[in-house]
Amino acid sequence: MAKEITSTQNEFIKQLVQLKDKSRERKKMGLFLIEGQREIQLALNGGYALETILFYPDLYSEAQLNDLTTQHINTIEISKQVYQKLAYRSTTEGILAVAKTKPHDLDHLKFETKNPLILIAEAPEKPGNIGALLRTADAAHVDAVIIANPKTDMYNPNIIRSSVGCIFTNTIATGNTPEIISFLKENNINIYCAALQASVNYHTEDFTQPTAIVVGTEATGLSNNWLEHSTQNIIIPMQGEIDSMNVSVAAGILIFEAKRQRDFK
Repeated sequence: MAKEITSTQNEFIKQLVQLKDKSRERKKMGLFLIEGQREIQLALNGGYALETILFYPDLYSEAQLNDLTTQHINTIEISKQVYQKLAYRSTTEGILAVAKTKPHDLDHLKFETKNPLILIAEAPEKPGNIGALLRTADAAHVDAVIIANPKTDMYNPNIIRSSVGCIFTNTIATGNTPEIISFLKENNINIYCAALQASVNYHTEDFTQPTAIVVGTEATGLSNNWLEHSTQNIIIPMQGEIDSMNVSVAAGILIFEAKRQRDFK
């Protein structure tokens, strides 16, 4: 029978609130919160270790819990007040999990193919944009996503929510721009930077070799370091009044062109 916690003043619950709200706590403890059945299932499929599952029985039954996983995981029944304290989304599913983080440094990045396709985003500021990039990467089944100079940790609840769990379906690495460029050079991966300067139309380039497609922020674009080491800068021709689009939309256009070329090679 599951343990029960009904008070929001419980010390364990206070600790989980800290995990939800503070990047520093997530990094210090190596833990983070997952909310929702789909996201928890994707985390399990992605090899994430769950320490605890918490459920509010009026919304999520023990029978559903038993169907979720056959693993022996500590389970806690929580009250409505506790659930509302921990839940991040307005839509309620009644289930959360405490999971262990994974390392995302470049030393842990391994490819299953000799011809990888990688999506790189430099300094994306909004968790929602990171989530959208991860959804795009999952849809295209790229070999890795690398976040350069990240502004937040990857287990920010907004990233998990906006990625609809695709943080768990992608191979992800983080690092600073110089070390990522060194990594790409060492692995003989072509670097295609989405930039206005010295660029050619994206569809004129050959993405069938080991390829990294690099996008920056709408506001500032990519740093000079990327432009100096670019194999070729590429551009999406704009036919309207503005000269930029949302980073995840731009990434989707470029990544799916690379996929198209590879599919018809």
